[in-house]
Amino acid sequence: MAGTVYDCLAAGIVVSDHVCDPVDHLPLPGELVTTSRLDLTIGGCAANVATDLAKIGQQVGIIGKVGDDIFGRHVREQLEAANVDCTHLTRSATAETSGTLVINTRGEDRRFIHSLGANAEFTGREITAEQIRSCRSLYVGGFCLIDSLAAENVAAVFRLAREAGVLTLLDVVISGTGDYRAMLEPVLPWTDVFLPNSDEGRVILGIDDPVGQAAEYRRLGASTVVVTCADEGAILNSADVSCRIGSHDVEFVDGTGGGDAFAAGYIYGLLKDAPAEECLQYGSALGASSVRTRGATTGVFSRDELETFVSDYPLSIASIGN
Repeated sequence: MAGTVYDCLAAGIVVSDHVCDPVDHLPLPGELVTTSRLDLTIGGCAANVATDLAKIGQQVGIIGKVGDDIFGRHVREQLEAANVDCTHLTRSATAETSGTLVINTRGEDRRFIHSLGANAEFTGREITAEQIRSCRSLYVGGFCLIDSLAAENVAAVFRLAREAGVLTLLDVVISGTGDYRAMLEPVLPWTDVFLPNSDEGRVILGIDDPVGQAAEYRRLGASTVVVTCADEGAILNSADVSCRIGSHDVEFVDGTGGGDAFAAGYIYGLLKDAPAEECLQYGSALGASSVRTRGATTGVFSRDELETFVSDYPLSIASIGN
C-alpha cells in the first residue's frame, strides 16, 4: 500500500499498571499482606498490543492519551524502549494517566482496581484519515470502557479504514453491566476481526456458550470473530472457517495482558497473510508466553521465539462447522 508507514496502528486505552506477585489471600480490613514484588508496567489494550507487535518485529504506532505526570512519562519511555512510535500519543493538560492496580491472588483470577484518567478524554476522532492511510491494519482496544470512545466515532473510523483497504480489528473492555450490545451494533459491520473473550460475551450477549457467542457477533456484522476462552483455548468463526483451538500448558504467573498478546499474535499472522488456523497458532503461542511472567508484556516472545514455539508445539484445531 503506497505511503504505508506502520504494519499496525494501535489506538485506545493506555494504562500504567501496578502489578503484584501472587499473594496467598486478599487482606482483611486493616491487615497487611506482603508480596515478593510490586512492579510498575505499561498496560491497557492499545499499549499492550502495540508493545507485543513491536517485540515480534512489526512496525507499530500508538494513538492514545496519557497525563502530564510521572506515570505518563514512564509509559511513553517503556513504549519507546519497545520501538513503538509514540508520535500520536498525546498528553492531557487536565487528567492524570490512567492506572490499574492488578491484584494477583494465588489460585484465583486477577482483580483490578482501575482509574480511567486521561483515557476518558480519548474519543477516537483523534484518528485521522492520513493516519489510517499510513497503516496496514488498525486496532482499537478498550472499546465499551470509556463513554468518550463513542460507537459512531469508531464506526466512522473503521468505515474510512475499510474504504482505504486497511484491516480493522476491535477489542472491548467492560466494567459491570451495561447495554454493550447496542454499543457494538454500529461498529461490528465495519469490523474485519472482533476479539472478545467468553466472559465478556456472557455479559454483552447473555450467551454462555462461546460458539454461540461467536455466531451471534457474526450475525451482528463482524467478518471474523475470535472468542478467547482462557485455558480452554479459543473459538474462531468466519465465512470460511469455524473451529476451536486448545491452549498451551505453561507455568502460569500472571494473566494480565494474555488476551492482548493473543490479539497481537493473531494480527502478526494476518500481516503474514497466514490462513486463519495459523493465525490462531500465533495468537495462542504469544498469549501463552505472556502469562509466564508478571506484567502484561514483560514475558512476550520475540519473533524468532514465537516462530520456533509455533513450529515445535503446534496445537490441534478442530472444526466445529458453521
